[in-house]
Amino acid sequence: MGASARKHDVFQAIADPTRREVLRLLAEKERPISEISAHFPISRTAISKHLHILSEAELVKGKKAGRERIYHLQPEPLTELKQWLSYYEQFWNNKLLKLKYIVEEENE
Repeated sequence: MGASARKHDVFQAIADPTRREVLRLLAEKERPISEISAHFPISRTAISKHLHILSEAELVKGKKAGRERIYHLQPEPLTELKQWLSYYEQFWNNKLLKLKYIVEEENE
């Protein structure tokens, strides 16, 4: 499925702190929805909706295992985010170099 066919992109998917925490949990190991839900003070239905958004962004994938679905992280779409952020790193690096220069000048 191409990026244009996705209902939710990576940026929308990670905009929510609950979804970011779900991704963190799945980065540790694959988990069933019941185990994921246990980490949050919200309903299993709400977690299911979050997982659906993450699935649409192709960040997680679920596979049927008996009566449950086991979810695992698919980190490849995060490359798009990394590329976007790396462009803006140059501005942070520039600001940090300026700050270092100012501090060193004041200490001389």
